[in-house]
Amino acid sequence: MRRMMYLFRLIFLIPLLSGTAVLAQTHAERYMVSSAHPQATEAGLEILRAGGSAIDAAIAVQLVLTLVEPQSSGIGGGAFLMHYGAAENTIDTWDGREAAPAAAQPNLFMAADGTPMRFYDAVLGGRSVGVPGVLRAMEAAHKAYGRLPWPRLFEPAIKLATSGFSVSPRLAAAIRADAERLRRDAATRNYFLRHDGTPIPAGTRLSNLTLADTLRAIASGGADAFYRGEIAADIVAKVRSDENSGLLTIDDLTAYEARRRPPVCAPYRGMRLCSMGPPSSGGIAVLQILGMLEHFDLSQLPAGSADAAHLLAEAGRLAFADRNLYLADADFVPVPVAGLLDPAYIMLRAQQIDRDSTIERPRPGNPPWRRLEQAPQPENPENGTSHISVVDADGNAVSMTTTVEDSFGSRLMVRGFILNNQLTDFSFRPDVAGRPIANRVQGGKRPRSSMAPMLVFDSEGALSLVIGAPGGARIIGYVVQALVGVIDWQLDPQSAVGQPHVGVTGTDEVELEAATAAAALKARLEALGHRVVVREMNSGLQAIAVNPDTLQGGADPRREGMAAGD
Repeated sequence: MRRMMYLFRLIFLIPLLSGTAVLAQTHAERYMVSSAHPQATEAGLEILRAGGSAIDAAIAVQLVLTLVEPQSSGIGGGAFLMHYGAAENTIDTWDGREAAPAAAQPNLFMAADGTPMRFYDAVLGGRSVGVPGVLRAMEAAHKAYGRLPWPRLFEPAIKLATSGFSVSPRLAAAIRADAERLRRDAATRNYFLRHDGTPIPAGTRLSNLTLADTLRAIASGGADAFYRGEIAADIVAKVRSDENSGLLTIDDLTAYEARRRPPVCAPYRGMRLCSMGPPSSGGIAVLQILGMLEHFDLSQLPAGSADAAHLLAEAGRLAFADRNLYLADADFVPVPVAGLLDPAYIMLRAQQIDRDSTIERPRPGNPPWRRLEQAPQPENPENGTSHISVVDADGNAVSMTTTVEDSFGSRLMVRGFILNNQLTDFSFRPDVAGRPIANRVQGGKRPRSSMAPMLVFDSEGALSLVIGAPGGARIIGYVVQALVGVIDWQLDPQSAVGQPHVGVTGTDEVELEAATAAAALKARLEALGHRVVVREMNSGLQAIAVNPDTLQGGADPRREGMAAGD
């Protein structure tokens, strides 16, 4: 039977209560890709049409995002990658998080006067650059589940980097907003700014022949071409010669390995939800929040109501209190994962939530199997990031969240790509009152993340949803709210990712999305005792719902992404 091919660029728009317009619901029969940029999505579809697997498509998407969305992710950054194998009914997760150089010490981001450095004093330049991990993670996953040859996956990005692409309004706005910081590195300045020093505008035809050459080298030589030899030497030279120099060495790059880790999973409303464990805090925090919310019948509360927002915020504040104390790289710090997700412990945390008032000062709990006396980490800014969701024709799926951390990472460009500033996801303070912070800097350690790629399975064990988001610490709330939208409020993926946002990034403030219906909840939430801030919340959720006869896609209307399939 002839399969229907669905139009990529849907022209009919539907309004949400938020007042924004979103792409109409996207359906497909065989396979689907949802990513942060239409050309990246089309690269993934090209690979799927050629017989590639979900992991093949995700790799092609990431390589194109390196070119068209350099402010968010790329081969100079890191990722967490989840793979679902339909035939074996298995979940594999790869930790491609950046690592601290072996020589890094806990005081890396402490100033000479004994105080933490200002954020951008730490970010800009070589000091903040960790060992990039995304290529090693993608290569490892491809060896396990790839179908097409590795070089074939590079063809869409090489072609686009050579022929050029049109700078999107979002990329142009990011360049304009960050122009002063982009000027400090010659390669970065020459690429993103015009000869007169002004930012390149939207619509500019931009090619990147240097990146094309880099991708050709990696296509033919594998990830080793990046982690050894001339590319590695250029990365190290850039980091160490910068005025804010870093500690990265050739040995750090050579020694880097993507680590295969067990997923973290928990039930919610009869379904099974799985995500990444440490060094990400995102999966555990999302599962904790949902575990607390399961003690309340959210289906009886209107989506977008103040009562629902209050419950989301309170559960989030409790989860963040635990996150700030316990979550870090489990290769360096004992993380009580089983205790944090223990149903009895979650129930005790949920019992602190009062529908009619706020918890004055949420404190971390005492989960089973806790082993260390640590100090809570003060909050650091978290930014950047992109998400990729893919389902192939055999039902295999990838949920991959990928990042260079801050917008344009360290602002250092080498061989045509941006280097991350991921080390600033560590705690700048190594201790508080003599008690160590779990997420302090240590050589070889991977910084705590909020990334939360998710795979959701129905009560029969069948894959139901592939989802994730960018947004720094806001990732946790974005993913929770979208999951509640799909599971409790029966929203389709596009409506779920387009909901007006309510969330927290710590234990103190509740954030409401400006210029949406959520902002109208401010007075009611303040009456319950919340400290409320109304601000822009630029999420970038990418979702694919898997139904018996169709796939439904959702791409966050706040960015320029696209869900599409055949």
